[in-house]
Amino acid sequence: MNRVRAQLHAEEAYRAGITGRGVTVAILDSGICYHPDYADRIVAFRDFVNGKAMCYDDASHGSHVSGILGGDGKSSRGRYRGIAPGCGLIHLKILDKYGQGNLENIISAMDWVAENRERYNIRIMNLSAGASKDDADYGAKALVKGVEAAWDAGIVVVVAAGNMGPASGSITVPGNSKKVITVGASDDFARGGRGMYVEYSGCGPTRECICKPELVAPGTGIWSCSPSFRQGRYYSVKSGTSMSAPAVAGCIALLLEQEPKLTNVEVKMRLKESSRDLGYPKNRQGWGIPDLRKLLQIER
Repeated sequence: MNRVRAQLHAEEAYRAGITGRGVTVAILDSGICYHPDYADRIVAFRDFVNGKAMCYDDASHGSHVSGILGGDGKSSRGRYRGIAPGCGLIHLKILDKYGQGNLENIISAMDWVAENRERYNIRIMNLSAGASKDDADYGAKALVKGVEAAWDAGIVVVVAAGNMGPASGSITVPGNSKKVITVGASDDFARGGRGMYVEYSGCGPTRECICKPELVAPGTGIWSCSPSFRQGRYYSVKSGTSMSAPAVAGCIALLLEQEPKLTNVEVKMRLKESSRDLGYPKNRQGWGIPDLRKLLQIER
């Protein structure tokens, strides 16, 4: 995680006192545990899979994503701190213990976010999950429609590019939406965790010839929060664009703390203007990697 913060220049934001305070992020994933790095900032939890009331994560993916986005690193003395350690977290469980999701549950969760946007001041929605369905498939169209409805409600929607790359046109659904911010991995040329090998990040263009992803961020070998913390294993390592998306969502939370009146379109444009070109093809990196010094206009 410290590698992620370094590449995004997050430490400079923290020194400027910007941590994402006052910004609430909705995360659609496998659940969230009461990890000490963010337990006191869990605003709400809804379980669309099993209907449970208390927070839990039976797949570990959602807790990991949550830590990248908003963990404060308390259990590691700051080593594994997330990008926006002051933001509020809402978790909507849409994936089961195998990491699989039901279309109806995912759409219901997206609807819940849009309906409760004002109640909880939800500014960002992070979806680190996708489907490799054909763009013309009914389910694919429904997913794209769902994320675009959230976007149209004023929420900044961040979606993973998927791990089906690097072939052309390998962005997973709903990352192919022209409205949302799709995030790939900046470092998929290195071997990562279990079963994750070189060059996995989804690449554009989409069927509609839209350049994707918009941005990239580190995604390989990322340490973050684990549900096994009660057994003394506070952190685990994972790889994939699922890890890249919450890093960008965290950057957006920092920006919205600083400039809360920005619209989602303005946020997108600010990211475009402030990202660093990594020299990869456009359908591999989009605008590049976020640079928080430029995004937040922090003087060195």
